[in-house]
Parts: sequence; C-alpha cells; structure tokens
Amino acid sequence: MTRLRCAILDDYFNIALNVADWPRLADRIDVAVFEEPFASEQAAAEALKDFEIVCAMRERTAFPSSLFSALPRLKLLLTSGMRNAAIDLEAAKARNVAVCGTQYSRDPTAALTMGLILELTRGIGRENARMHAGEPWQSFAGIEIEGRTLGVIGLGKLGSKVAGIAKTFGMNVIAWSPNLTPEKCKEAGVGYASKEELFAKADIVTIHVVLSQRSRGLVGAADLARMKPSAYLVNTARGPIVDEQALLEVLRQKKIAGAGIDVFSVEPLPSDHPFRKLDNLVLTPHLGYATEDGLRTHYGQMIDAIDAWTKGHEPPRRLA
Repeated sequence: MTRLRCAILDDYFNIALNVADWPRLADRIDVAVFEEPFASEQAAAEALKDFEIVCAMRERTAFPSSLFSALPRLKLLLTSGMRNAAIDLEAAKARNVAVCGTQYSRDPTAALTMGLILELTRGIGRENARMHAGEPWQSFAGIEIEGRTLGVIGLGKLGSKVAGIAKTFGMNVIAWSPNLTPEKCKEAGVGYASKEELFAKADIVTIHVVLSQRSRGLVGAADLARMKPSAYLVNTARGPIVDEQALLEVLRQKKIAGAGIDVFSVEPLPSDHPFRKLDNLVLTPHLGYATEDGLRTHYGQMIDAIDAWTKGHEPPRRLA
C-alpha cells in the first residue's frame, strides 16, 4: 500500500502528537507537524505540496481557491470545528478534496469569557503579577459584578451558556442579535434589548456571534460610543466582528473602562501591535477553545476520519 503524507498545521502548543492515537495510522501515513504559522500563502503551498492529507486548526491557515490549485496532491482536508470560514468549500469540491470537521463535546469558551470578565473587574492576574514582583500591597479596587448588567450579543448555544453563568453570579442579562426575538430571550430567561439599548445600558458587553459577511464589523465606532465610561467590552468570538481601530481609539482615550480580547483580525497578534501597549486591555492568545480536553477531541476525530478515508469508507462529519 502506498504510504500517504499527513500535515498537522499550526500546532502552537506542540501537543497534537501527544493527545491522540496517531500510531493507529502508522501503517498507512507519515505525519509531519508544523508548529509555526506560514509566512504567506506561497510558503504554505511550498511546504504542503507533497501532502495528501492536511489537518487544519480552526482558521489559522486559510485555504482559498488559489491554495487548493497549488496543492494538486491534496485529497483530504480536516478542520477542527464544524465550520471554518477560512476554507473555500466550493474550491475544495471543484478539486475533489474531501473536507471534514470535528465536533465539540463541550465549549470551554464560556468559562474563558467569565474569566476575562473577572480579570477586568477584579484584577486577579494583574494583582498576582504584582505580588510576585514584590510590589506594594493592594493597588486595585475592583467592582462587583453582582447586580450589574451583562449585554450579550448573540444568544445561541454559547451566548445562552454565558448568560446562564452570569445569572448565577447575580448579574442582570440583556441580549441582542440581528435575528433575536423577545420570545427567544424570554425562553432563555434574559431581557431583550435593541442594539442601541444594549450598548447604552450594559456594564459589560460580550460578543458571541459567528463571523460572517453580515457580522463582520458588527460592533463599530457608533456602538462603542454608546457605552458607559465605566463599561467593559469582551470579545471571545472573532476579531473582525469588532472594528479594531475604533476599539483602539476608545481605549486610548479612556472612553470605556477597558476590554478583554481573546481574538484578533490578524493572528498571531503581531508583537508590535498597539493593543499590546494598552494598560486597560486584557489580552489572551485565542484561548477560548484551546484546552487539552478539546484538542484531544479534535485530533481524535481527525484520526477517525483519516482511518475511514484510507480504508475506502466515507469519512464522518463531511463538510464538502
């Protein structure tokens, strides 16, 4: 049997080979791991030209039509998650490349969202760093989130989960999205608000909509201008949903109290990005889904798909 080559992309944690049973495929495939992002599409094309199978991690490496054209040997593309806006599925179909996704058993992004809220309002990580640095005792008086209003943009599975957690903290929750109805909010036990009302009333705004052409730039300068000077913005969805330049300006001018951001329009975030210089901005490197448990699930399901495909069976969770 001809051996196939499989590329695991963007394994920033250097964890892929340790959390799943790759030896199960050792009789059929040779695996290569790429831990760093490609500098360009041309670099990706050169690195991947000899691979029949590619395992992609979310949207870290884009697969537009031009890259499919540059990879004639590619036959199976796997992605974590059941949607990946960076993959041109029509181009994959045209090139007869099978594309498969993976499913979550849980979604850890809700917990990270609350972690960012707690860091913004209580300064846990900030004060921990000061304690270890031997700095003077107590410098930051936080605020209590109990009784304050959380504005949730997007009341789907994740937004509803965050709303439920927030309510256990005693927060009042209101929600809005382009298709959200008062009836849906009532079912979830949260208040309905217009977009304008949500930004004006919320003490913390958190974003949980899927990135699409419709949601790109959904939160703009006018929305940020409606926020209270004491309010915070949290984004664990996708970077392009927020106008990053507008956010940068309101943070620089201290027009809102701060923000907690896990996702960015360009990832990894460049080392000289102005976000890194703001003391009222909590930054995390897209950790929302990145847990050992979740990665074990993703890579395990990728192995299942490769196993089925190399045995001539239809791979599970096929997207194209």
